[in-house]
Amino acid sequence: MVITLKVLVTGFEPFGKEKINPSWEALRKLPDEISGAKIIKKQLPVTFKGVKALLPELIVEMEPDIVILTGQAGGRPNIAVERVAINVMDSTREDNEGYKPEDEPIFEDAPAAYFATIPIKRIVKALRSERIPAMVSNSAGTYVCNTAMFTALHTIAIRNLSVKAGFIHVPYAHEQVLEKAVPSMSLRTIKKALEVSIQASLGL
Repeated sequence: MVITLKVLVTGFEPFGKEKINPSWEALRKLPDEISGAKIIKKQLPVTFKGVKALLPELIVEMEPDIVILTGQAGGRPNIAVERVAINVMDSTREDNEGYKPEDEPIFEDAPAAYFATIPIKRIVKALRSERIPAMVSNSAGTYVCNTAMFTALHTIAIRNLSVKAGFIHVPYAHEQVLEKAVPSMSLRTIKKALEVSIQASLGL
């Protein structure tokens, strides 16, 4: 019997004043299969409460072997593979529902932090070998991206699931910075980075 691995890959809807979110625009172009693994593509809302409600449902329903969450980190010059998610929601700006938490735990009675379980340094090495700028990041921030990463890892932990999970931040796409003096990356390169990251996570 052939066992097909499943990889759940998520990106976010646009937020702030942006018309697109490069995390979603890149991943929705991914093939439905990479190196024999089934790729499940889902968009997440840029809302703290929405992510906390939706992600556990997706993980339980889809039963993935790997979860790779992606999001936009405007201003970063490269692909940033996150090492850790912390149990706090804290923002100076509202999410897409108008919610602006301050120093709130994501989950009560949960650990202070979770480390990514995808192979972060292997991913960075694989990306650099493809001449894609990449780094390990030690902070996913305290906005919705961090909440998504923490929620996924917490769901996996409390349910004792054999699932690897982590988060990858991507830069602005070129079309987002036509009038901004900040770094950007083509959607084609971001898509390639996600493919390479998935392959590295699969151990290929």
